Amino acid sequence: MLAAIRVFAKSWVARILIALLIISFGFFGVRDMFRGRSESNAVITAGDRKISGQEFKRDFDNFKKNAEQQTGQTITNEVAAENGLDKRVLDQLATQEGLLALLRKIGVRASDALTASELRKVPAFFDPVSGRFDKALYTEKLRENELTTAGYERILGDQIAQSHVGSALDAGLQVPRAYTALAAIYGLESRDVGYFAVPLGSVPTVTPPTDAQLEQFIKENRAQLMRPEFRVLSVARFSPSLVTVDKPVDEAELKKRYEFRKDTIAKPETRSLVQIPAKDAATATQIATRLGKGEAPDAIAKSLGVDAISYVDRPQSAIPDRNVAQAAFALAAGQVSAPIKGDLGLAVVKVDKVTPGAAPTLEQLRPQLEAELKKDAALEKVDAMSQAYDEAHAKGSSLAEAAQKAGAPVVTLPPISKQGSTPDGQNLQGFPPKILEMAFDLPAGGESEIQELGGGEYFAVRVEKIIPPATPPLAEIKPQLARFWMGRELAKRLQARADALADQVRKGATLESAATSVGGKVTRAVGLDRITAGQSKSVPRDLAAKTFGARPGDVFVAEGEGAPLVAKLEGVRADPSPNMARMSEAARPQMSKALVREMLDSASKYARTEMKVKTNYPLARQALGLEPLETPEKKGKAK
Repeated sequence: MLAAIRVFAKSWVARILIALLIISFGFFGVRDMFRGRSESNAVITAGDRKISGQEFKRDFDNFKKNAEQQTGQTITNEVAAENGLDKRVLDQLATQEGLLALLRKIGVRASDALTASELRKVPAFFDPVSGRFDKALYTEKLRENELTTAGYERILGDQIAQSHVGSALDAGLQVPRAYTALAAIYGLESRDVGYFAVPLGSVPTVTPPTDAQLEQFIKENRAQLMRPEFRVLSVARFSPSLVTVDKPVDEAELKKRYEFRKDTIAKPETRSLVQIPAKDAATATQIATRLGKGEAPDAIAKSLGVDAISYVDRPQSAIPDRNVAQAAFALAAGQVSAPIKGDLGLAVVKVDKVTPGAAPTLEQLRPQLEAELKKDAALEKVDAMSQAYDEAHAKGSSLAEAAQKAGAPVVTLPPISKQGSTPDGQNLQGFPPKILEMAFDLPAGGESEIQELGGGEYFAVRVEKIIPPATPPLAEIKPQLARFWMGRELAKRLQARADALADQVRKGATLESAATSVGGKVTRAVGLDRITAGQSKSVPRDLAAKTFGARPGDVFVAEGEGAPLVAKLEGVRADPSPNMARMSEAARPQMSKALVREMLDSASKYARTEMKVKTNYPLARQALGLEPLETPEKKGKAK
């Protein structure tokens, strides 16, 4: 074989093939190499600042985590992208990077010394025992959050720069008092409005609709009345809560688990003690002597220029220095140790209090351990049942047959939608959404493989029947539809009557004459201001809103409780008030902060344009593990 290859390599055919390969590499490979160098792998580029895919994913995950905490629901990256969350985060980061790039360009940046100073104020990086900044802990915390020290310090420097710009604006910018005076006048302005409700008896009675009218209504509102797709499902559940374990608890296994668990459950011995470090043996002996005479540890430590370290009710494992811990836990309460050569130098310890440990007995732990063993047995049984089902199903048995062989219960559900609701609008309680997700990916008659639900539970599902989306038949919804139709028609007639009455008032009729013509009564709300109007129970919300959006003399129609209102703005007053000056000055800080926010927002938008910020949305999706978007060209090729 090797001899034949050597012969072919020396032939003229091989020489031509090799030449073609070299030419093709030179034409395609080199071009791709240069193109690869010029293309950016940054999701966001703003001046000399770049956000990588990994950094974008970290910020996106943090944003999504906050959204999940607010909604109380887990959000997948696919669902987040469908709702535009990825684009929103990308846009916010691009705007922020543009502003930071502009600040750096004009020379606003945090010095290394200031960044280091702020870094050492972060509580998460301090050793809880010594109370000092711990560089190892700092590095570990950053690694847990997928950050490098350089990356975190850059973020901290950015925050300092933004904070200083915002603080400078906040401290030095105040809106003119004329602005707040106008706001006070606006807030203290009061209005008088007269109105009356259009009675139901002022319009003709609505007769029940005919079937033809209801059919037409269904046709016009088909999308709103359309019921979703429903499916009838058979589900085989393998759950520890659904199986019974008849085997009694093995006493030997119970004792074995007790011996294994008792040390972790037991409450360890704890001690309260004080440790004073010493620079040499003579100083350590002096400390021990002074402690033995009853002198206060803090006073001794202060006289020697060191800090006394106190431990309150700590187990031996909580004392960092192993030699000190061993010596301290060999002393009785009130005793003082001899000088101890610890891992961190010489020290002397005085024990103030000893709290003995306590280990629970077997009888005390028996109920807990028996429950654990029974649960383990149930999990083993569920696992065996799921394997038996899987084997039977793989050999061609249907879901019902395989479940019967495995001893698993099968439940046939009533028609259910993908959202978990039944045709009568009820939600199926306690039903895992994962089963529905799997079921709605299957065709009619389709059966899933056995799937894991978590917590030792499994399931398999079969689609017995698919009920496609459809509008309900008239006979099924006629009573409800007729009531809705009549209510809608009555509302239309009342609205038309209110509009006609409002036109009469606009043409010169008084509110009283218009109200009398339909048997209504005029009500007047005098001295409404923007605060009391929104809190008043006697003034409808829509009437209050339109009152403060109208001009003096305007006539308008507002929504009332069960009937429209015809109203007229009869007066606007802005009387001087002794509270005006106080309100004006009290509003000044708030208005100044609002102006600062608007200026920063405008500056961010300007910076994004000035720094020519670019975003790479396909690369952002790739960083989140999402499928690339289809381009029109790809869609055309697919067709």
